[in-house]
Amino acid sequence: MSNRSLTASVNTLNYPSCKFGFASSYKSLYKTRLNWNPILALPPSSVVLQTDESGKFQEFKKSPGSNAASFVSDSLFDQANTVGIIGGSSVDSTNFLRKLVQLSGEENCPPFLLCSDPVANKELLLHKRNSFTSVNGKSECVPLDHTLIVENLRRKRLFLEKSGARCIVMPCHISHIWYEEISKGCSVPFLHVSECVAKELKEAKLKPLEAGSPLRIGVLASNAILTAGFYPEKLHDEGFEVVLPDKATMEHVVIPAIDALNRRDMEGANNLLRIALQVLLVRAVNAIILASDDLRDLLPPDDPLLKKCIDPMDVLARSTIKWAKSTEKVT
Repeated sequence: MSNRSLTASVNTLNYPSCKFGFASSYKSLYKTRLNWNPILALPPSSVVLQTDESGKFQEFKKSPGSNAASFVSDSLFDQANTVGIIGGSSVDSTNFLRKLVQLSGEENCPPFLLCSDPVANKELLLHKRNSFTSVNGKSECVPLDHTLIVENLRRKRLFLEKSGARCIVMPCHISHIWYEEISKGCSVPFLHVSECVAKELKEAKLKPLEAGSPLRIGVLASNAILTAGFYPEKLHDEGFEVVLPDKATMEHVVIPAIDALNRRDMEGANNLLRIALQVLLVRAVNAIILASDDLRDLLPPDDPLLKKCIDPMDVLARSTIKWAKSTEKVT
Protein backbone atom coordinates (compact mmCIF):
# COMPACT_ATOMS: atom_id res chain seq x y z
CA MET A 1 0.00 0.00 0.00
CA SER A 2 1.39 3.38 -0.91
CA ASN A 3 2.03 6.21 1.50
CA ARG A 4 -0.67 8.26 -0.20
CA SER A 5 -3.36 5.64 0.43
CA LEU A 6 -2.21 5.29 4.04
CA THR A 7 -2.61 9.00 4.58
CA ALA A 8 -5.97 9.08 2.86
CA SER A 9 -7.33 6.31 5.07
CA VAL A 10 -6.72 8.60 8.07
CA ASN A 11 -7.83 11.90 6.61
CA THR A 12 -11.16 10.61 5.28
CA LEU A 13 -12.31 9.49 8.73
CA ASN A 14 -14.28 11.90 10.88
CA TYR A 15 -12.61 11.84 14.31
CA PRO A 16 -14.30 13.30 17.36
CA SER A 17 -12.34 13.71 20.59
CA CYS A 18 -10.53 10.40 20.83
CA LYS A 19 -8.69 8.23 18.34
CA PHE A 20 -7.53 4.66 18.57
CA GLY A 21 -5.73 2.56 16.05
CA PHE A 22 -3.41 -0.33 15.59
CA ALA A 23 -0.84 -1.56 13.13
CA SER A 24 0.68 -5.00 12.72
CA SER A 25 4.13 -3.43 12.64
CA TYR A 26 5.72 -0.03 12.87
CA LYS A 27 7.04 -0.16 9.33
CA SER A 28 3.80 0.99 7.73
CA LEU A 29 3.63 3.89 10.19
CA TYR A 30 7.26 4.89 9.91
CA LYS A 31 7.01 5.25 6.13
CA THR A 32 4.54 8.09 6.59
CA ARG A 33 7.34 10.11 8.29
CA LEU A 34 5.05 10.47 11.32
CA ASN A 35 3.13 13.32 9.71
CA TRP A 36 -0.12 12.14 11.23
CA ASN A 37 -3.15 13.81 12.69
CA PRO A 38 -3.26 13.10 15.53
CA ILE A 39 -0.48 10.51 15.73
CA LEU A 40 -1.92 7.60 13.86
CA ALA A 41 -1.45 6.12 10.44
CA LEU A 42 -3.56 3.09 9.74
CA PRO A 43 -2.83 0.18 7.40
CA PRO A 44 -5.74 -1.36 5.43
CA SER A 45 -6.64 -3.83 8.23
CA SER A 46 -7.21 -1.16 10.84
CA VAL A 47 -9.84 -0.19 13.37
CA VAL A 48 -10.66 3.26 14.73
CA LEU A 49 -12.62 3.51 17.97
CA GLN A 50 -14.28 6.78 18.81
CA THR A 51 -15.32 8.40 22.06
CA ASP A 52 -17.54 11.32 22.83
CA GLU A 53 -16.46 14.33 24.88
CA SER A 54 -17.03 12.39 28.12
CA GLY A 55 -14.52 9.77 27.01
CA LYS A 56 -17.09 6.98 26.53
CA PHE A 57 -16.61 4.64 23.60
CA GLN A 58 -18.93 4.99 20.66
CA GLU A 59 -19.52 2.44 17.95
CA PHE A 60 -16.26 1.64 16.18
CA LYS A 61 -15.58 2.25 12.51
CA LYS A 62 -13.48 0.14 10.19
CA SER A 63 -11.12 1.82 7.78
CA PRO A 64 -11.43 1.13 4.04
CA GLY A 65 -10.56 -2.46 3.18
CA SER A 66 -10.75 -3.70 6.76
CA ASN A 67 -11.82 -7.26 7.51
CA ALA A 68 -11.83 -6.63 11.24
CA ALA A 69 -14.65 -8.20 13.22
CA SER A 70 -16.65 -6.46 15.90
CA PHE A 71 -14.60 -5.29 18.85
CA VAL A 72 -17.17 -6.35 21.43
CA SER A 73 -15.15 -9.22 22.88
CA ASP A 74 -12.38 -10.28 20.52
CA SER A 75 -8.82 -8.98 20.77
CA LEU A 76 -7.36 -7.06 17.87
CA PHE A 77 -4.01 -8.77 18.37
CA ASP A 78 -2.98 -12.25 19.40
CA GLN A 79 0.82 -11.82 19.32
CA ALA A 80 2.44 -12.52 22.67
CA ASN A 81 4.76 -9.51 22.34
CA THR A 82 2.13 -6.86 21.55
CA VAL A 83 2.77 -3.56 23.35
CA GLY A 84 0.00 -1.21 24.46
CA ILE A 85 0.91 2.49 24.54
CA ILE A 86 -1.10 5.05 26.52
CA GLY A 87 -0.62 8.47 24.93
CA GLY A 88 0.74 11.36 26.99
CA SER A 89 0.21 15.07 27.49
CA SER A 90 1.86 16.27 24.27
CA VAL A 91 3.66 14.60 21.35
CA ASP A 92 5.30 12.11 23.70
CA SER A 93 3.67 9.15 21.96
CA THR A 94 5.06 10.20 18.60
CA ASN A 95 8.56 10.65 20.05
CA PHE A 96 8.32 7.33 21.88
CA LEU A 97 7.38 5.50 18.67
CA ARG A 98 10.33 7.07 16.88
CA LYS A 99 12.62 5.80 19.63
CA LEU A 100 10.99 2.37 19.57
CA VAL A 101 11.58 1.88 15.85
CA GLN A 102 15.07 3.40 15.85
CA LEU A 103 16.28 1.27 18.76
CA SER A 104 14.67 -1.99 17.64
CA GLY A 105 15.19 -1.61 13.89
CA GLU A 106 12.36 -1.06 11.44
CA GLU A 107 11.98 -4.76 10.66
CA ASN A 108 12.11 -5.88 14.30
CA CYS A 109 9.84 -3.41 16.04
CA PRO A 110 7.27 -5.28 18.15
CA PRO A 111 3.57 -4.98 17.22
CA PHE A 112 1.78 -2.28 19.17
CA LEU A 113 -1.52 -0.61 19.89
CA LEU A 114 -1.54 3.14 20.43
CA CYS A 115 -4.26 4.95 22.35
CA SER A 116 -4.16 8.75 22.11
CA ASP A 117 -6.93 10.84 23.62
CA PRO A 118 -6.97 14.64 23.10
CA VAL A 119 -9.50 15.08 25.92
CA ALA A 120 -7.20 13.37 28.42
CA ASN A 121 -4.22 15.21 26.94
CA LYS A 122 -5.82 18.61 27.67
CA GLU A 123 -6.48 17.58 31.27
CA LEU A 124 -2.88 16.44 31.69
CA LEU A 125 -1.56 19.68 30.24
CA LEU A 126 -3.69 21.67 32.67
CA HIS A 127 -2.28 19.64 35.55
CA LYS A 128 1.26 20.26 34.29
CA ARG A 129 0.69 24.01 34.07
CA ASN A 130 -0.83 24.09 37.55
CA SER A 131 2.32 22.46 38.93
CA PHE A 132 4.55 25.36 37.84
CA THR A 133 4.98 28.62 39.69
CA SER A 134 6.18 31.35 37.37
CA VAL A 135 9.07 33.67 38.13
CA ASN A 136 6.65 36.30 39.42
CA GLY A 137 5.40 33.84 42.01
CA LYS A 138 2.01 33.35 40.39
CA SER A 139 0.44 30.16 39.20
CA GLU A 140 -2.63 29.95 37.01
CA CYS A 141 -4.55 27.29 38.90
CA VAL A 142 -7.52 25.78 37.14
CA PRO A 143 -9.51 23.49 39.48
CA LEU A 144 -9.06 19.90 38.33
CA ASP A 145 -10.63 16.69 39.49
CA HIS A 146 -7.72 14.27 39.34
CA THR A 147 -10.09 11.32 39.71
CA LEU A 148 -11.42 12.09 36.23
CA ILE A 149 -7.89 12.00 34.79
CA VAL A 150 -7.18 8.68 36.51
CA GLU A 151 -10.50 7.22 35.39
CA ASN A 152 -9.81 8.29 31.81
CA LEU A 153 -6.32 6.76 31.79
CA ARG A 154 -7.57 3.56 33.45
CA ARG A 155 -10.22 3.23 30.76
CA LYS A 156 -7.52 3.50 28.09
CA ARG A 157 -5.43 0.88 29.88
CA LEU A 158 -8.41 -1.49 30.00
CA PHE A 159 -9.06 -0.89 26.31
CA LEU A 160 -5.49 -1.82 25.46
CA GLU A 161 -5.63 -4.97 27.61
CA LYS A 162 -8.88 -6.13 26.02
CA SER A 163 -7.47 -5.36 22.58
CA GLY A 164 -4.63 -7.84 23.09
CA ALA A 165 -1.77 -5.80 24.55
CA ARG A 166 0.50 -8.06 26.63
CA CYS A 167 2.49 -5.19 28.11
CA ILE A 168 1.52 -1.56 28.84
CA VAL A 169 3.77 1.50 28.65
CA MET A 170 2.94 5.13 29.37
CA PRO A 171 5.49 7.55 27.82
CA CYS A 172 4.42 10.56 29.89
CA HIS A 173 5.93 11.68 33.18
CA ILE A 174 2.83 13.50 34.43
CA SER A 175 0.71 10.37 33.97
CA HIS A 176 3.12 8.43 36.18
CA ILE A 177 2.02 10.54 39.16
CA TRP A 178 -1.07 8.28 39.24
CA TYR A 179 0.68 5.08 38.15
CA GLU A 180 -0.54 3.09 41.17
CA GLU A 181 -4.20 3.93 40.52
CA ILE A 182 -3.94 3.48 36.75
CA SER A 183 -2.15 0.13 36.99
CA LYS A 184 -4.30 -1.32 39.81
CA GLY A 185 -5.78 -4.62 38.68
CA CYS A 186 -3.76 -4.69 35.44
CA SER A 187 -3.53 -8.24 34.12
CA VAL A 188 -0.31 -7.70 32.13
CA PRO A 189 3.11 -6.16 32.90
CA PHE A 190 2.89 -2.35 33.19
CA LEU A 191 6.35 -0.81 32.88
CA HIS A 192 7.12 2.14 35.18
CA VAL A 193 9.55 4.60 33.61
CA SER A 194 11.52 5.32 36.80
CA GLU A 195 11.85 1.64 37.64
CA CYS A 196 13.18 0.97 34.13
CA VAL A 197 15.74 3.78 34.54
CA ALA A 198 16.88 2.58 37.98
CA LYS A 199 17.31 -1.00 36.76
CA GLU A 200 19.27 0.03 33.68
CA LEU A 201 21.58 2.20 35.80
CA LYS A 202 22.11 -0.73 38.18
CA GLU A 203 23.00 -3.02 35.27
CA ALA A 204 25.51 -0.45 33.99
CA LYS A 205 27.74 -1.17 37.05
CA LEU A 206 28.81 2.45 37.44
CA LYS A 207 31.65 3.47 39.74
CA PRO A 208 31.55 6.50 42.09
CA LEU A 209 33.30 9.62 40.79
CA GLU A 210 34.84 10.16 44.25
CA ALA A 211 36.61 7.36 46.11
CA GLY A 212 34.63 6.14 49.08
CA SER A 213 31.49 7.98 48.01
CA PRO A 214 28.16 6.37 47.07
CA LEU A 215 26.94 6.29 43.50
CA ARG A 216 25.07 9.55 42.97
CA ILE A 217 22.38 10.12 40.36
CA GLY A 218 20.89 13.55 39.72
CA VAL A 219 17.27 14.15 38.78
CA LEU A 220 16.13 17.28 36.97
CA ALA A 221 12.36 17.63 36.61
CA SER A 222 9.36 19.83 37.28
CA ASN A 223 7.94 20.42 40.74
CA ALA A 224 5.13 17.95 40.07
CA ILE A 225 7.50 15.08 39.20
CA LEU A 226 9.92 15.82 42.05
CA THR A 227 7.04 16.06 44.53
CA ALA A 228 5.61 12.74 43.33
CA GLY A 229 8.91 11.17 44.40
CA PHE A 230 8.90 8.09 42.21
CA TYR A 231 12.42 8.65 40.84
CA PRO A 232 14.11 8.94 44.27
CA GLU A 233 12.11 5.93 45.50
CA LYS A 234 13.11 3.61 42.64
CA LEU A 235 16.73 4.83 42.64
CA HIS A 236 17.06 4.31 46.40
CA ASP A 237 15.68 0.78 45.95
CA GLU A 238 18.64 0.06 43.66
CA GLY A 239 21.18 1.54 46.11
CA PHE A 240 21.78 4.96 44.55
CA GLU A 241 22.10 8.27 46.36
CA VAL A 242 19.77 10.78 44.72
CA VAL A 243 20.73 14.42 44.16
CA LEU A 244 17.90 16.86 43.49
CA PRO A 245 18.00 20.58 42.64
CA ASP A 246 17.87 22.70 45.78
CA LYS A 247 15.18 25.32 46.35
CA ALA A 248 17.33 28.17 44.98
CA THR A 249 18.10 26.25 41.79
CA MET A 250 14.43 25.46 41.25
CA GLU A 251 13.32 29.04 41.87
CA HIS A 252 16.08 30.86 40.00
CA VAL A 253 17.00 28.41 37.25
CA VAL A 254 14.58 25.54 36.54
CA ILE A 255 11.29 27.42 36.80
CA PRO A 256 12.64 30.41 34.81
CA ALA A 257 13.86 27.95 32.17
CA ILE A 258 10.35 26.59 31.76
CA ASP A 259 8.96 30.14 31.75
CA ALA A 260 11.40 30.99 28.94
CA LEU A 261 10.36 27.87 27.05
CA ASN A 262 6.68 28.83 27.35
CA ARG A 263 7.56 32.28 25.93
CA ARG A 264 9.40 30.50 23.09
CA ASP A 265 12.66 32.03 24.27
CA MET A 266 14.63 28.95 23.27
CA GLU A 267 18.04 30.53 23.79
CA GLY A 268 17.15 31.63 27.30
CA ALA A 269 15.68 28.25 28.18
CA ASN A 270 18.75 26.50 26.76
CA ASN A 271 21.17 28.63 28.78
CA LEU A 272 19.23 28.13 32.01
CA LEU A 273 19.03 24.38 31.44
CA ARG A 274 22.82 24.28 31.06
CA ILE A 275 23.21 26.08 34.39
CA ALA A 276 20.83 23.64 36.11
CA LEU A 277 22.77 20.66 34.74
CA GLN A 278 26.10 22.14 35.81
CA VAL A 279 24.79 22.73 39.34
CA LEU A 280 24.04 19.01 39.63
CA LEU A 281 27.28 17.91 37.97
CA VAL A 282 29.47 19.79 40.46
CA ARG A 283 27.90 17.61 43.15
CA ALA A 284 29.70 14.58 41.69
CA VAL A 285 26.73 12.82 40.12
CA ASN A 286 27.46 10.00 37.68
CA ALA A 287 24.50 10.89 35.51
CA ILE A 288 21.48 13.19 35.43
CA ILE A 289 18.01 11.91 34.68
CA LEU A 290 16.39 14.62 32.57
CA ALA A 291 12.84 13.79 33.61
CA SER A 292 11.13 16.68 31.91
CA ASP A 293 9.02 16.32 28.79
CA ASP A 294 9.57 20.05 28.16
CA LEU A 295 13.31 20.38 28.68
CA ARG A 296 14.79 17.19 27.32
CA ASP A 297 14.81 18.31 23.66
CA LEU A 298 16.33 21.76 24.28
CA LEU A 299 19.96 20.73 23.84
CA PRO A 300 21.29 19.82 20.38
CA PRO A 301 22.10 16.11 19.87
CA ASP A 302 25.87 16.75 19.73
CA ASP A 303 25.99 18.77 22.96
CA PRO A 304 28.64 17.34 25.35
CA LEU A 305 26.30 17.86 28.32
CA LEU A 306 23.92 15.27 26.88
CA LYS A 307 26.55 12.59 27.47
CA LYS A 308 25.89 13.04 31.16
CA CYS A 309 22.11 13.01 30.75
CA ILE A 310 19.67 10.13 30.61
CA ASP A 311 16.48 10.44 28.59
CA PRO A 312 13.94 8.27 30.46
CA MET A 313 11.94 7.74 27.28
CA ASP A 314 15.00 6.19 25.62
CA VAL A 315 15.24 3.83 28.58
CA LEU A 316 11.51 3.04 28.46
CA ALA A 317 11.82 2.19 24.77
CA ARG A 318 14.82 -0.08 25.43
CA SER A 319 12.99 -1.76 28.29
CA THR A 320 9.95 -2.30 26.07
CA ILE A 321 12.12 -3.91 23.39
CA LYS A 322 13.83 -6.06 26.01
CA TRP A 323 10.46 -7.24 27.29
CA ALA A 324 9.25 -8.04 23.74
CA LYS A 325 12.39 -10.04 22.95
CA SER A 326 12.17 -12.01 26.20
CA THR A 327 8.56 -12.85 25.38
CA GLU A 328 9.53 -14.06 21.91
CA LYS A 329 12.09 -16.43 23.44
CA VAL A 330 9.50 -17.90 25.80
CA THR A 331 7.00 -18.47 23.01
